[in-house]
Amino acid sequence: MSNGPLHGKTLKTILEELVAHYQFDTLSELININCLKNDPSIKSSLVFLRKNEWARKKVEELYVKTLPKLKKD
Repeated sequence: MSNGPLHGKTLKTILEELVAHYQFDTLSELININCLKNDPSIKSSLVFLRKNEWARKKVEELYVKTLPKLKKD
C-alpha cells in the first residue's frame, strides 16, 4: 500500500530537500521547533525528529505542502 507523496522517502531525504529549498532560518520560522533554530544540522535535527512523533509529523506535513514547489525546482 502506498502512503502517497511520502512513500519511499526517508526522513533524512525529506529534511534535506526542505533545507535545500527553505534553508534552516526559514524552515525554523515555518516549523517552530528548537532543533531547527539552535545550531541546526541535518544530523541533530534527525535525532530529535526520530524521537518526537509530533515534530516529525509537522516536517512531513510541510513537505507534502511544499512538494509542488520542489518539483518545479
